[in-house]
Amino acid sequence: MQRTLLIFCGFLLAGIASPHAGFAQAVPDLSAWDVHDLDRPQPPIVQTGAGQAQPILPPSDAIVLFDGANLDGWVSQKDGRPARWKVENGYFEVVDGAGGIETTRGFGDVQLHVEWASPNPPKGEGQDNGNSGVFLMNQYEVQVLNSYGNKTYPDGQASALYGQYPPLVNATRPPGEWQVYDIVFRRPRFAADGSLLTPARVTVIHNGVLVQDNVVLTGPTGHHARPPYEAHEDQLPISLQDHDHPVRFRNIWLRELGNND
Repeated sequence: MQRTLLIFCGFLLAGIASPHAGFAQAVPDLSAWDVHDLDRPQPPIVQTGAGQAQPILPPSDAIVLFDGANLDGWVSQKDGRPARWKVENGYFEVVDGAGGIETTRGFGDVQLHVEWASPNPPKGEGQDNGNSGVFLMNQYEVQVLNSYGNKTYPDGQASALYGQYPPLVNATRPPGEWQVYDIVFRRPRFAADGSLLTPARVTVIHNGVLVQDNVVLTGPTGHHARPPYEAHEDQLPISLQDHDHPVRFRNIWLRELGNND
């Protein structure tokens, strides 16, 4: 059953991965909302059932970034030394003050799989409750947060493209349960003079539910800002944020996607 589901998800992701897909999510007028506007409509809530006890096995062509054993292949963003987050029982956990971590390798267009769990019992409210983030190319964030009964600004809840797009629906499971992100990311393209040719696009499936449908990013992630694109390398690390909360991660893998230039 698990293999059948994985194959089905593979076909689903293949169908939405192309930046030329004809059913891309309509791009809203972001000028209608301030960044982190609490008056922005809250996404409707959908129930997705309990998280899986065991990780979803990666496909045969995946690059495994964390297999449950160690953080080889990750380094501290503070000083470039080996990552100092806690590893135990097949997962790793943010260590307060240790700083964010990033992959030693760079990546561009990818299908990325990440499983995470916010702390249980939950502590705090709003953005101060199970906060972390998955950063593509170190600068385009898919938010990690406890958004189960925890209200915050919609463009900062779980599976939001932080500061830009709330998810289509809130598919968050309760704290302590494993959540699943499947992310399809197409990097921005820049001309030789540094000007933007095509912006980045992102699709996110959260716990089996489509929450970001091939949306166009306005630029890199900012806090209370929507900064413009600046030319950068074609491959950069994937990073995870230390936001002082003991968020857990497991079973992180990716597939590099073909170049559609």
